[in-house]
Amino acid sequence: QVVLVESGGGLVQPGGSLRLSCAASGLTFANYVMGWFRQAPGKEREFVAGINWSGGSTDYAVSVRGRATISRDNAKNAVYLQMNSLKSEDTAVYYCAADVGRYVIRLGPQSYQYWGRGTQVTVSS
Repeated sequence: QVVLVESGGGLVQPGGSLRLSCAASGLTFANYVMGWFRQAPGKEREFVAGINWSGGSTDYAVSVRGRATISRDNAKNAVYLQMNSLKSEDTAVYYCAADVGRYVIRLGPQSYQYWGRGTQVTVSS
């Protein structure tokens, strides 16, 4: 059984930083592209960042490019998302997702087979 568990969300002031973590189990982690998505109230789930199996290739949504860094540790079965210079529009539930296939980072949520339950990020003063 594949389980993805996100952590690290919370309330942060505008301009602040957060590091989200996702712990994976029940899968051969290095065989998966990993992605971070987010969903704000009343909006569709959207791609935030993705990373290939080795960490050698990454992709980011335009809205977070330059402010976000995705990384992974295959020895720990974990993927991370560092978010800096947070804005109110970054407020959302953040989800970790896994897509079987080592190389291609897909942007559509329908391409990912496994999902965590999400962690809330609220950016507010």
